[in-house]
Amino acid sequence: MTDPLMTELLETALEAARGAGDLLRDGRPADLGVAATKTSPIDVVTEMDIAAEKLITDLLARRRPQDGVLGEEGADSEGSSGVRWVVDPLDGTVNYLYGLPSWAVSIAAEKDGETVVGVVTAPMRGETFQAVLGQGARLNGEPVHCRPAAPLEESLIGTGFGYVRERRIGQARVLNEVLPRVRDIRRGGSAAIDLSDVACGRLNGYYERGLNPWDFAAGALIAREAGALTGGRPGVPASTELTIAAAPGLFEPLRGLLDDLGAWHD
Repeated sequence: MTDPLMTELLETALEAARGAGDLLRDGRPADLGVAATKTSPIDVVTEMDIAAEKLITDLLARRRPQDGVLGEEGADSEGSSGVRWVVDPLDGTVNYLYGLPSWAVSIAAEKDGETVVGVVTAPMRGETFQAVLGQGARLNGEPVHCRPAAPLEESLIGTGFGYVRERRIGQARVLNEVLPRVRDIRRGGSAAIDLSDVACGRLNGYYERGLNPWDFAAGALIAREAGALTGGRPGVPASTELTIAAAPGLFEPLRGLLDDLGAWHD
């Protein structure tokens, strides 16, 4: 892949993420309500999720019509260029619905199945994270690096929970065992932001079961380019089964603990 293509993909992702972020921030109705539900009655979609994905996919269709797209709200096309966009138009929908600031637009570009560009824009925090494979991670244009590894018991760990009752029961069981072994736990409500916070040292580590590709594609690349490791069970990449991110030296004991606790199954 040539540098001009890398540059084009990054510029396109930044333009799409910022456009969708502006729409979501400035266009949020005062009487915003639930437009639909997904996995359960508490897993919500708002009209703004749908509008933001349309803005992004329309822009991608104009800029790079031969590319494929996978979006949370239904976009799914293969394309013919070898590039696929993985899009979460509003990561942290429940936060957005309630007027909480921790929500983001997450856009990743894959080339031949490998994530090569990631952008996470959090408009209410005034922050845009970006990464290009092999070129490091940046926050608002400045390089960022993950926090050096700390012992597990001195680590601040982010996590999240699913919306299906049976999965939540399993996640609560795992959390009950993890919490006494770490400094503290944070639940922010946006996987993309949590992974980006690992990248810039605001969290030592992060784990969650049940993420979809659009939840972690951009954030995981940003975390890796900032020096973190990402993955799932030993020898398995990050996936819906389990996603983990942490600095080398912390990643291994955190993954070992989660594997022992069965965090990869309900």
